[in-house]
Amino acid sequence: MKTSRPDRRGFIIYSFFFICFLCALASINEVRFDSLLKFGRCALSNINAPNSTSTANVLLAPNSSSDDEIRILFGILTLPDQYHRRHFLRMIYGTQTPVGASVDVKFVFCNLTKEDQKVLVALEIMRYDDIIILNCKENMNKGKTYTYFSSLPEMFNDTKGPNRPYHYVMKTDDDAYFRLQSLVDSLKPLPRQDLYYGYVIPCPSMDPFVHYMSGMGYLISWDIVEWIRESDIPKNHLEGPEDKIFGDWIREGHRAKNRYNAKWSMYNFPEPPTRCTHELWPDTIAVHLLKNQEKWITTLKYFNVTDNLKPSKLYHIP
Repeated sequence: MKTSRPDRRGFIIYSFFFICFLCALASINEVRFDSLLKFGRCALSNINAPNSTSTANVLLAPNSSSDDEIRILFGILTLPDQYHRRHFLRMIYGTQTPVGASVDVKFVFCNLTKEDQKVLVALEIMRYDDIIILNCKENMNKGKTYTYFSSLPEMFNDTKGPNRPYHYVMKTDDDAYFRLQSLVDSLKPLPRQDLYYGYVIPCPSMDPFVHYMSGMGYLISWDIVEWIRESDIPKNHLEGPEDKIFGDWIREGHRAKNRYNAKWSMYNFPEPPTRCTHELWPDTIAVHLLKNQEKWITTLKYFNVTDNLKPSKLYHIP
């Protein structure tokens, strides 16, 4: 007796209706039109996919939201003529890819004063787009920090455009090395409002509510940036050691109820030893006072920054 072949077409139709039934159960409470569209995609994808399990995982995976990602403006205060230092720091920060945050590294200085600056800095902007030129005269203790912070709300006020406000703003020096992933990880559990973050001065102090944060690098939340622009307290108190003056603003304005002392993950380079230094160690966010190439190389070698160099026939580095 000849065995009859299974009805393949009937089997496919049966499978289709069975999958439709399962999808209907999953979306029984959803009556909106967009839910019906999802229902249709669910049925079709399960029929056509060679591996229904992996397809379902893709469909059900949550969409990544940029709103959940920390946005940091990382401002390095420097001078217009420091071309070589900027190119060097572009390598340092351009090879770091922190997870969980968008970190925009910008070089910050005052108005250009020489013809060569106007050409060379313009070329840098055209090539890298990572420079902020403030409307001020270069200075150390006569308001550059105020101009930096107070200028940002007008620069970054496109709530839905390319220049959106940030969650945090960093001010640091061009002789400091930050490990961006360590910085991001330390920020994740912290508030995004009324925050003042850094290395407490004086060196032996561990209380961020007594004095102020060192100029090696400190970070504030965007609401404090907006307050600096709007308040008369900073405007009336500009001259003096800028990081100490900044601490005065915060105290007089009763700001920064949330403070974070990142000591001893932030510290000065070990040599020469002072109360602000210790040896390089793995739990590091920032190393400061890298005043020469030797100190930079020592620091970069310690943290194995070239470990991810891809092998290639084009070069050999022992």
